Amino acid sequence: MASLADQLDIVIPTIRNLDFLEQWRPFFQPYHLIVIQDGDPTRAVRVPEGFDYELYNRNDIERLLGDKAWCISFKDSACRCFGFLVSKKRYIFTIDDDCFVAKNPKGEDINALQQHIQNLLTPSTPYFFNTLYDPYRDGADFVRGYPFSLREGVPTAISHGLWLNIPDYDAPTQMVKPLERNTRYVDAVMTVPKNVLYPMCGMNLAFDRSLIGPAMYFGLQGEGQPIGRYDDMWAGWCTKVVCDHLGLGVKTGLPYIFHSKASNPFTNLRKEYKGIFWQEEIIPFFQSLELSKECTTAADCYLEISEKVRAGLTLDPYFVKLADAMVVWVQCWQQFNGGPGPKPDGRS
Repeated sequence: MASLADQLDIVIPTIRNLDFLEQWRPFFQPYHLIVIQDGDPTRAVRVPEGFDYELYNRNDIERLLGDKAWCISFKDSACRCFGFLVSKKRYIFTIDDDCFVAKNPKGEDINALQQHIQNLLTPSTPYFFNTLYDPYRDGADFVRGYPFSLREGVPTAISHGLWLNIPDYDAPTQMVKPLERNTRYVDAVMTVPKNVLYPMCGMNLAFDRSLIGPAMYFGLQGEGQPIGRYDDMWAGWCTKVVCDHLGLGVKTGLPYIFHSKASNPFTNLRKEYKGIFWQEEIIPFFQSLELSKECTTAADCYLEISEKVRAGLTLDPYFVKLADAMVVWVQCWQQFNGGPGPKPDGRS
């Protein structure tokens, strides 16, 4: 499997020094890093020596985006999507700064990046479930009864990894299970079926910018917004609808990373509480969303979703502002990336 060192950027949002990179050095050092510094732009962020990186803070975002800079969240990990915007590579791997190298059941370090690359470079199978999970992994194949007409699969747009140790729980679950840790390693990768949504976590995620980049927007959250900690959820719902429409695939499962820090559940509850109520209406909205045949690129799809958000999500005035931000995001994408980009060659 190729390393893709010349085709992939690693995007890291942070409010602290990046000492965690020392553990990732054997795996990350060949790659270019894009660091998005959140919070106080005057604070110096230390990056260990020997890494090839560029660092952006809020002043840089405002300088480069001008009157469109408001679409990039402040004091929220959603600021990472600015790194998606300025990258010039085909692939992105994004990871949080409290995530470390996990070990498999044999005690071996897991090269998470290599597994993401394997996921992205092999097809997905969203139209018919294979009971041996990903048929493109070594030691697996399509089982008896799997239609031959579907075995070619579709391009994989998103690789969603998992976590050992601290689970990705919402605040109420954190409160009732404060000591729970995920120690279960499941050696599996599977395609999320067509027309099925999933809760996407941004701390261990890779994707193909050329296929899904204009839709990989983590929303408008953080300071000044009524909601937080739903940035990756929003991106996951939107991108899954786009992938289903364009005939692209989403894989989930391997690779694992080690998530080291449990965030404060009471702080999280303040950020999440509206989202916990809103998601009960937002998810059915996305489940019933249908895009027109005229939408042939991720940018087309995302702009149409923004129109449907404006008209259909009347829970709160926030969603009108979010719809505006979605449009501005696409404008920024086209400004930095030369138009709507290539059309994916997937199954309609």
